[in-house]
Amino acid sequence: MRHPVRPVLAGLLLACALVLTGCGAGDDSGGSSSDSKADLGSTAQDAAGSAGAKESSGRGTDKAPTLTVNHIIRTASLTVQVKDVPKALDEARTTTENAGGYVGNETTTRGSQGHERTRVVLRVPTEKYDEVLTDLQGAGKLLDRTAKAQDVTDQVVDVDSRIKSQRASVARVRELMDRATKLSDVVTLEGELSSREADLEALLAQQASLKDRTSLATITLSLTETPVKKAAKDDTPGFVDALAGGWHVFVTMLRWIALALGAALPFAALAALVAFLWWRVVRRRRTPGGEA
Repeated sequence: MRHPVRPVLAGLLLACALVLTGCGAGDDSGGSSSDSKADLGSTAQDAAGSAGAKESSGRGTDKAPTLTVNHIIRTASLTVQVKDVPKALDEARTTTENAGGYVGNETTTRGSQGHERTRVVLRVPTEKYDEVLTDLQGAGKLLDRTAKAQDVTDQVVDVDSRIKSQRASVARVRELMDRATKLSDVVTLEGELSSREADLEALLAQQASLKDRTSLATITLSLTETPVKKAAKDDTPGFVDALAGGWHVFVTMLRWIALALGAALPFAALAALVAFLWWRVVRRRRTPGGEA
């Protein structure tokens, strides 16, 4: 006969095993879930950091490079034919001053036929160069135009660099002079300082000249008057024309006759004198007692 306690114990053991198995599975799944969440968080942070790094690196890469400003000397020469030179000159002055420029040298002459001609030098800002040039050549009939552009960027950069170096050199010589104790050293350093300061002043003058020529364009404008066209005349001669022509012919004939008489008069007088002397000699011989 079987004992009734054994089935009960077997059931309790089975229940405990199932409970323990469920707890272990729950712990494992919780740990796995936590680890998974931690892994996901770490991955997200890594991804965010990577994206941020890429974004910052992208911003550094996409940054626009600094462009070097070109220094260009612009010059132009215009010859314009106008009806009224003084009026056109006043308009050119107004156009130049409105653009922020100024009028330089000016020369006015008048030709043999009375036509006035003016030559003026205009300085205008380079950003207004094309606009002013268009206005000037539209003042009348354009006869001639010449425009030039010279890039002096390398020269400007070189002069700026040399000025920086020369200033540092002058500063070093001054420091040496402050520390010098011997009179001979002071005299030598003063000569060297004077030479370097002269070189610096020459470089500064060159820099100022380049700045002036690159910031202001030069336009040489020549204005000349338009020749007055004469009204067309009828070529058919009239009575007055014929009378004037006849009088001109008559006066010309008298002039030629007077010239001929003037040319022959000395010879005619000499011939008359010879004839008179010959007549006296012949008459004396023919009269009685005329011969010796």
